[in-house]
Amino acid sequence: MNRLAVKIGRLKLKNPILTASGTFGYGEEFSDLIDLNQLGGLVTKAVSYEPRAGNPLPRIAETSSGMLNSIGLANVGVKIFIAEKLPFLKTLSTQVIVNVAGKTIEEFSDVISEIENAGGVDGYELNVSCPNVKEGGMSFGASARITASVTATARSVTQNCLIVKLSPNVTSIGEIARAAENAGADALSVMNTVVGMAVDINTKRPKLATTTGGLSGPAIKPIAIAKVFETARSVKIPIIGVGGIMNCSDVLEFLITGATAVQVGTANFLNPKISEQLVIDLKNYCQQNDIQNINQIIGSIQVR
Repeated sequence: MNRLAVKIGRLKLKNPILTASGTFGYGEEFSDLIDLNQLGGLVTKAVSYEPRAGNPLPRIAETSSGMLNSIGLANVGVKIFIAEKLPFLKTLSTQVIVNVAGKTIEEFSDVISEIENAGGVDGYELNVSCPNVKEGGMSFGASARITASVTATARSVTQNCLIVKLSPNVTSIGEIARAAENAGADALSVMNTVVGMAVDINTKRPKLATTTGGLSGPAIKPIAIAKVFETARSVKIPIIGVGGIMNCSDVLEFLITGATAVQVGTANFLNPKISEQLVIDLKNYCQQNDIQNINQIIGSIQVR
């Protein structure tokens, strides 16, 4: 019996440890460092329909307990992804989830349709933090209505697992989570980065060319835990916890709060082998604490 196995919608994961989009490339970049097939799954960096150069430099700034980034969803585009990245991903026995980005609702489904025709992936994660060009640049994920439209359109072109990655930069993450669930999402990733800013005291300029960016790392873990807690009480579909995971205790905190699985992001930059190590640490924890099945602790939080 695999005591670490969990289900995310239609996906059966051998363990709850996945990599987070934007921190793990397309997987092959880490293949000489860790055994990717030991992970529950990997989430690729974003794929849009056309290649994207991303935002101007500088677009990364270190903070005291994390990092700011404003990469701008730089990627090779779906055609090159299929031709150059997908062949390697097809060789893996772990679950492969493609993060999908778009400037319009239709672009999300166009990207998925292209990949569906090529085959070889197990699911999609919709990056609804993208700016919607038809709505004046407003994030798709800032609106329950638009989140529902993106999800429903994507659902219409695939039967594979469909995950919606929610932004914390909203008034009510629960409302948007319910909209995604009702529109056909199989699971939710909670959460994306928090808007942040850093200033160079010598030049008196923002450290990022875009002024603000997304804050990730240990600094946002308490926020992510709270968002998972709120989302778990708003929907019935599985939640993937994301934000500031650095060790096995962090993983357990998310699982106890209500996440079925987690994604490891910023920690990959500090220790490229962290995801594989977390699988080992989680297995040891279960053995030492006589936990026969990891599902025993998922959502086991006791609220005062």
